[in-house]
Amino acid sequence: MRTYLDFEKSIAELEAKLADLRKIDEAADAISISEDLAALEKKAQDKLRDVYAKLSPWQKTQVARHPQRPHFSHYRRALIEDFTPFAGDRAFGEDAAIIGGLGRFRGRAVCVLGQEKGEDTETRLEHNFGMARPEGYRKAVRLTELADRFHVPVLAFVDTAGAYPGIEAEERGQAEAIARSTEAQLALRAPNIAVIIGEGGSGGAIAVAAANRVLMLEHAIYSVISPEGAASILWRDAGHAEEAAGSMKITAQDLARLKVIDRIIEEPLGGAHADPELMCRRVGDALEETLDELSALSPDECRRAREEKFLAIGRGL
Repeated sequence: MRTYLDFEKSIAELEAKLADLRKIDEAADAISISEDLAALEKKAQDKLRDVYAKLSPWQKTQVARHPQRPHFSHYRRALIEDFTPFAGDRAFGEDAAIIGGLGRFRGRAVCVLGQEKGEDTETRLEHNFGMARPEGYRKAVRLTELADRFHVPVLAFVDTAGAYPGIEAEERGQAEAIARSTEAQLALRAPNIAVIIGEGGSGGAIAVAAANRVLMLEHAIYSVISPEGAASILWRDAGHAEEAAGSMKITAQDLARLKVIDRIIEEPLGGAHADPELMCRRVGDALEETLDELSALSPDECRRAREEKFLAIGRGL
């Protein structure tokens, strides 16, 4: 069963009517309603196209958080072969919010980092809703340094509301761990690519997204703070989240204009959750093309180009 968002009510009504008509068409012996069915299907598609062509930043935020949106595990299964996960930070323990390891992407050896939110209550709790603790970021550093040693490209899939803000995370050095992970990404002498597949929230995202190329799904969001967090600070009321989202420049389209990201990956009509298999193929194609572009860089050129990219953000605005 598809979950419909608030702004999709008119689409839900049309698709409910479509489902009823299909049942009637299957049961009918003599009367054919195929023409009526085709007309209603076209109307539903046109309505869906119209709604998704005019999404507001807050509506894009809802799409980015859709419970059926494909998470890192979907992309890993679809794109990475022979995946061998690495566990633990060699200092405190394992953090399932960040999954990392080595594998093969379309014939290339790669290091993979992914923030996993989980798909149901059990797995969301297991992965802490994609909010990593210090040990998660230290695991990312361990894998990034391994990739640097063997000059293996790093692919990072970003999907988090932010780093875990709990007391125990702060006690174990959350800010320092995020800074070290960001530093490791920037210092890497192998190519790295980050893909914002859902939410890219605050330092929790940039810790694995300081890459040579930052790709972003069409309806994903990427920001220094969530709309609810910004509203709580500016208005002392999280109820102003929609207003905050409209002012924060968090959409892929805004960030491409600001040159914070490098490429927008088009989503299927109705969002990534409407056709996860197609979305995985499109992400794979974009990653392959980008890796081909970066493969010509020497180790020093790779690091220097990344440094120049981030230093240039905001110039001339």
